[in-house]
Amino acid sequence: MFILNEKLANDCIIIGSFPLSLLLLMNDSQYPWFILVPQQENLTEIYQLEMDDQHQLLKESCDLSKYLMENFNADKLNLGAIGNIVSQLHFHHIVRYKNDIAWPSPVWGFAKAKPYDSAQISHIKSGIIDSFEADLTPL
Repeated sequence: MFILNEKLANDCIIIGSFPLSLLLLMNDSQYPWFILVPQQENLTEIYQLEMDDQHQLLKESCDLSKYLMENFNADKLNLGAIGNIVSQLHFHHIVRYKNDIAWPSPVWGFAKAKPYDSAQISHIKSGIIDSFEADLTPL
């Protein structure tokens, strides 16, 4: 049975569910930062997914990446499945701007998170849900 890691649950806002992955928004308004978490238990690495699920994760990641680049006017998109602090398999998608507070450094540990307000969350959620209505179940 899939259970979302407690740290991810505490640090993020659940947007919805793709066929394979839960879509999360990191609650830090300094960067549009989304995370895909495959909804399978006991995964720490992408290779542990069955091949069809690896392809599904790549599809979800590519679709999300394209959406983020087009809708957030990103200068760069940082992707990563690091897992040093949270071992549960999760795949970061971080929109970066040349004028963001951490550019060009990594965002991890750079500054204390600034949570989104409820209007910002609603705006982000509705944009994503509308764009992915065929593939994303809102939660």
